[in-house]
Amino acid sequence: MATAGNATAYPLPAWAQEIVRLYESDSASQFIIYGNVFDQIMMPAGNGQRLGSLPEFLMHVLLSRFQVVISYDIGNGIRVEKGGETFAKWPHFQQSSDLPKAPRAAVEYLTGYFRYVANLARLAPDTSMQVACIVRNANLLAPMVPGSLDYDMSALASLIRDWASESLLTTHSLATFLIVENLNDLHTLIANNPRSARTKVNLPSEAELSAALATMAAQYPCALAGFAADLGAVGGQLAGATLSAVESMLKLKEHAKEKIVSDDLARMKKQLVEQDCNGLIEFIQPTRTLDDLYGMDKAKAWLRQDIALWQKNDLQAIPKGYLLCGPVGTGKTFLVECLAGEAGVPVVKLKNFRDKWVGSTEGNLEKIFRLLQAMGRAYVFIDEADQAIGRRQAADGDSGISGRIYSMLAEEMGSSANRGKLIWILASSRPDLIEVDLKRPGRVDVKIPLFPTIDARESFELVKTLCHRRGMELGEESFAAVQEKLPLLLTPGAAEALAVKLYRTVRTQNRTLPGALEDALADYQNPVPVETLRLQIDLAAREASDLEFVPAQFRSPKC
Repeated sequence: MATAGNATAYPLPAWAQEIVRLYESDSASQFIIYGNVFDQIMMPAGNGQRLGSLPEFLMHVLLSRFQVVISYDIGNGIRVEKGGETFAKWPHFQQSSDLPKAPRAAVEYLTGYFRYVANLARLAPDTSMQVACIVRNANLLAPMVPGSLDYDMSALASLIRDWASESLLTTHSLATFLIVENLNDLHTLIANNPRSARTKVNLPSEAELSAALATMAAQYPCALAGFAADLGAVGGQLAGATLSAVESMLKLKEHAKEKIVSDDLARMKKQLVEQDCNGLIEFIQPTRTLDDLYGMDKAKAWLRQDIALWQKNDLQAIPKGYLLCGPVGTGKTFLVECLAGEAGVPVVKLKNFRDKWVGSTEGNLEKIFRLLQAMGRAYVFIDEADQAIGRRQAADGDSGISGRIYSMLAEEMGSSANRGKLIWILASSRPDLIEVDLKRPGRVDVKIPLFPTIDARESFELVKTLCHRRGMELGEESFAAVQEKLPLLLTPGAAEALAVKLYRTVRTQNRTLPGALEDALADYQNPVPVETLRLQIDLAAREASDLEFVPAQFRSPKC
């Protein structure tokens, strides 16, 4: 295989260096390449570099010394990419030059050729040659089979596994590459084969993005004109996007003769990453700070201390995760937005990554994790965590999906490699339904409860604040007039609805704000039953990682 020190003088990516090391040490000959496999890759071209696909990179860089290179995918069938004359000497090919296309026939055909070449080398060592096979979209050839055993599919997967396990083949100069986006999509006989090396291709790093942009600068002079002297700034801002998505964006800008400016980059990154993830995640743009959050002084002080440590890169006391718990409508999502704005980092919200197809949910999580690992600092937000995360024990009828989701998330949240890069935020009004092991320190270090108002004064101040944001001012004299009518246990969500109603009444009925407030409170009914509120308050109080977050009124076992 090509190496970093061969004639190409090309610095191989880390994943490619690992393949070379494993192959040349005879540790592995079959490589399952997964992750960001459909993206472009920088590769040598003459005296410079160009973008190319992963199969191109394998054929022209890693496999440049191989005599025969074959490729297969279920659309195009078997193709001899290199060494056609050598391949044509195979007696079986001379009998029939038709190359099979169907999966089972193709795998049997390839296996026959590999064994022929290996046996020929044993009989006449001077005829030995290096042979490689690249299988694109290997998950379509040998997909993960849920439920009952599929005999034909298992037989096909067993043949592919033999390419890495059969002594006749492993002692010969054979290298096979199975390309798949998600490991969970590949048949378990292959994916879990200890004789196969699993090689992950990550999303491009800031340095790789910057290097690619430097290569593309000549092609897109107008689009990159504003950053000609500092392409690293663009690479840093776009971390998390694929090279293919970045190139498409540059083509559009160049075609329109538009120059990229700094203010465009955050919006472009959001658009590119969400598009690459097919709607699995959403970027929440932080436009607020903790100053916009009403009350919660103790919690805000704690969060600001964490942010200060994060900004100083003092990571010893930085939490890996927060749990925000409290009754519905207490502003858990709003707090996340304020926190991100205060810290100056984006929020990546996990959307509905569950899928009805077995294996697809796990594949979706793999894709999300690749994105998160490629980004700089970010908050990762899972709303309604009690429903989204899953359970340690699989639920009846879910084919084990719930348990696998739980295991994947637990492993990622507990990874020490993510400390200082990613902070997980779980939000739930039913924290008791989240697995205890997922809420333990090392995954969720700080648990912050959010509560409704505890007295009439707090309720009034909350409504007053929300009215102020709509350009309406409630005077202090209004408090005495409505004090007896003000509801207790008023959540920000309920107060927001009340403020909207007041605004509408003032604008459409020509009423004064104090009068509109008295009318609204006369027949006010809490949108959430009091019994439900009290249960959720009690749960939040019990979960708090520090009692100073809990008002004295809610610290007793029953509120």
